[in-house]
Amino acid sequence: MERPASPLELIRRQLALAVGENAVFDGWGTKAVESAAAQLGVERSKALLAMPKTKAGLVEAYIQGLDRAMEERFPPSELAAMKIRQRIRTLVWTRLEIMGPAREAVRSALAVLAMPQNLALGARLGWRSADHMWRLAGDTATDFNHYTKRATLGAVYASTLLAWLDDGSEGWTDSAAFLDRRIDDVMRFEKWKAEWRRSGDRLSVTRFLGRLRYPPR
Repeated sequence: MERPASPLELIRRQLALAVGENAVFDGWGTKAVESAAAQLGVERSKALLAMPKTKAGLVEAYIQGLDRAMEERFPPSELAAMKIRQRIRTLVWTRLEIMGPAREAVRSALAVLAMPQNLALGARLGWRSADHMWRLAGDTATDFNHYTKRATLGAVYASTLLAWLDDGSEGWTDSAAFLDRRIDDVMRFEKWKAEWRRSGDRLSVTRFLGRLRYPPR
């Protein structure tokens, strides 16, 4: 059973996305926290106490806010009515839509997570988000599939995110097409895994993941 959130945790959740949106202009720091607090009517001292003090910590809080916002968009019954491909596609695209107001801050957040001291945190956050999306999609695998599904979705999401950050097309149509191609890759991979399990042939998971992470456009 999940423990009740503390008052400071509730404030952190309230501010998380707004901090990201204000980081577009103020950077990932105290100024963004203060701007978000003023925007949402949260007492400045409480906001500063509740939010992490480092850039990496603020980025982590923002990503956690994304996970919660994505979940709140879709009641389980709505996702259950979709085919699995559409569930994953919808979740990834919704995540990008939520990030829209903070797109330039997301770019700088990736730079923060790419710093040597934050690489492990970035990897954990990427895995956690992929796991969250699969769980929302209804995945209950606990075997080898649990790990390969999250690794492949993490690669799809990462590559689509990079394409989206540079997408100047109207309505992000180029990113949408890019995402559809990557989702098609995942569906083929799942088919290959099923055939592999039946045939016993060896399958290079590493090679396939590399294709997802650095795909041809």
